[in-house]
Amino acid sequence: MAFTCNIDQRGKTIRLFIGAFLETIGILLGVLWFFEVVPSWAIYPAAAIWISGIFVIFEAVVGWCAVRAMGFKTPF
Repeated sequence: MAFTCNIDQRGKTIRLFIGAFLETIGILLGVLWFFEVVPSWAIYPAAAIWISGIFVIFEAVVGWCAVRAMGFKTPF
């Protein structure tokens, strides 16, 4: 499956920053879970946020946006 580039450099940059932010939040929440600062169920949102961050960074690197590929218009 080939991904066709459907975002410009500005969109790639914004997605990279969003992905890095999500990665940071996911890892921080995971660390807080590890040290038992947050409840035990907090690992699930932490994992979901972290995986979302990986996907958004993938979109930035490849230059492909899943939402745009479905036909929706995004501002970036």
